[in-house]
Amino acid sequence: MPATNPSGSVQEQPLPLPEQASGILTQAAETLISVIIPTYNYAHLLPRALASVLSQMAADVELIVVDDGSTDATAEVLAVYAARHPQLRLLDQANAGAAAARNHGIRKARGRFALLLDADDELLPGALANLRTLLTEHPEAGMLLGAQVSVYPDGRERLRLPTPVPGASPRQLASRYLLEKRVSISHGCSLFRRDLLLQRPYPEHLRGGEDVAVFAHLLVSAPVAVTRAPLARIHKHADSLRHNRDNEEARALAMVCEVFAGLPPECHSLRRRYQAQRYLSLFRTALLAGECSTARHFYRCAFRLSPWQALRARHLRKAIRLLACW
Repeated sequence: MPATNPSGSVQEQPLPLPEQASGILTQAAETLISVIIPTYNYAHLLPRALASVLSQMAADVELIVVDDGSTDATAEVLAVYAARHPQLRLLDQANAGAAAARNHGIRKARGRFALLLDADDELLPGALANLRTLLTEHPEAGMLLGAQVSVYPDGRERLRLPTPVPGASPRQLASRYLLEKRVSISHGCSLFRRDLLLQRPYPEHLRGGEDVAVFAHLLVSAPVAVTRAPLARIHKHADSLRHNRDNEEARALAMVCEVFAGLPPECHSLRRRYQAQRYLSLFRTALLAGECSTARHFYRCAFRLSPWQALRARHLRKAIRLLACW
């Protein structure tokens, strides 16, 4: 992480050179993996993410940072790193949100595959080498899923392994991901084919849940390969745990529209059930907040869309609790 000298400027600590990147690269190589880091006011955490990638750079890897209009010391931190690492590409944009920053980086990238790393997270040593090996074994893959280490504010860590993704129809895969929650996809520990990301950009008008539409499209568009190797440490700090409930119903419905806009027609029969699921999620949140009238509204909407889902035991028990404040 950069140190600060007495004058207050940022000084980057030297990084050890990985074996694959030692010496000066003398011949051009096709870019296989573009690591893209969108950032907004994360000057205090960005060095950790940068160091985790730069320590395992190779000729077929590029690193792009998209500054989404930061107002803190992000520009200074990036200038220090760029001066020492010419392979670091910096992109600036007016503040438009994480989705817009990811899309910007994806458009400017040169790699066949993209790894989207949040600025507050970090790659684990050997992650890029593991992904390179997996691509060699599964050249047809459109998405590669790895394990992650979740790091909580109290210091607890939990290893989360990816679930296998079987060969199945788009409808079956969409159901496993959207309704059954049997497929887990996260930034940082996943690699995506960039042409598929260009086909289905992140919805920039959504502020929350915009990745679901992209992940669903990737899942049904090409085979998926899985490795149990941990690829990233995902930090669950206070900022990433906040939940914004402003216009929550409108945002949930917009999310449903975006998800199914990127899925083939055979998946559209799942839409009512998925919309009911989004309403049930809103119902649970409102109930926990003690907002009984709002919770009743959300539960009724879910019931009209899919009575079977609304009457499942875990939802019905919560609905019965509403009787106490009817």
